[in-house]
Amino acid sequence: MTQAAEAILLVGGKGTRLRPLTVHTPKPMVPAAGVPFLAHQLARARAAGVEHIVLATSYLAEVFEPYFGDGSALGLRLDYVTEREPLGTGGAIRNVAGHLESAPGDPVLIFNGDILTGLDIEALVTTHVDSGADVSLHLSRVEDPRAFGLVPTDARGRVLAFLEKPQTPEEIVTDQINAGAYVFRRSVIDSIPQGRPVSVERETFPGLLESGAHLQGMVDSTYWLDLGTPQAFVRGSADLVLGHAPSPAVPGRCGEHLVLPTAQVAQDAKLTGGTVVGEGAVIGQGARVEGSTVLDGAVVGAGAVVRDSLVGASSRIGERTVLDGAVIGDGAIVGADNELRGGVRVWCGARLPDGSVRFSSDQ
Repeated sequence: MTQAAEAILLVGGKGTRLRPLTVHTPKPMVPAAGVPFLAHQLARARAAGVEHIVLATSYLAEVFEPYFGDGSALGLRLDYVTEREPLGTGGAIRNVAGHLESAPGDPVLIFNGDILTGLDIEALVTTHVDSGADVSLHLSRVEDPRAFGLVPTDARGRVLAFLEKPQTPEEIVTDQINAGAYVFRRSVIDSIPQGRPVSVERETFPGLLESGAHLQGMVDSTYWLDLGTPQAFVRGSADLVLGHAPSPAVPGRCGEHLVLPTAQVAQDAKLTGGTVVGEGAVIGQGARVEGSTVLDGAVVGAGAVVRDSLVGASSRIGERTVLDGAVIGDGAIVGADNELRGGVRVWCGARLPDGSVRFSSDQ
């Protein structure tokens, strides 16, 4: 199988849509299935034969290297390059080019740091090499493509156009979307303008098409999820635990729940739906936690119900409180007998007294 020996991981985003999860933690370092989300991407790249990865960092850049180091524990060589000013996807790719070791004609993998996917990475590289493309794109088919950029291709998979989010039924000419993983010929990376913001989606790809470059699409719809919202992040973590999304980095066997070693779970508590309970977290008597993530050091009180929610590190959920589709920031305290539903977010360090909220919604 043809391999790309190196890759670029774009991990500089602020994760604004994920707040309060990303107030203290950059999006790729938020835990999914017991480890930082980035660990799943690194492990999957390594399993596909990648040896050298350059991380394009920006927001809270200082937290990556202390955790992953030089990458040797993962069988990788990692380099870290920090953007001082936001450069967009294309600008970030160009900004790290000096750390690549590939020859001009070699394939370089590029991943977005917020996509959970079952993509066959080796097949994408093989498609790229066999087709002689300048850039190859992972395309995924979605039922409702209106929120995405459309990428129609011809019968041989060659990209015909890049269409911004369609507004009318007539504009939906394909269900294929740009799924955020690419293989670039190294020389194409070097041709991206340096030192200014560049979007690969809006500038680089359309510009290459216009100039007659060969852009190849490979459709792979195994599993694909953009983890840009808290609800999607919680679902992605649960899917990793349940085994619906493949990753060699899940620290345990797939099943209904993943309980990390120092967590304490009451005997009669019920954990289902891919729930994760982090290090030092406590789940009280009779509590029910379904499809949720309870981060390190958090406490879920007796009789509480937590469904499709994320409970931040060192936060406390009072007895009999119900969370349904809620996000609780790090260190927040939600008193007993509260009911929070429908996308409610409680900020880091906030305090809600007992029985103060019966129902709320972001509608």
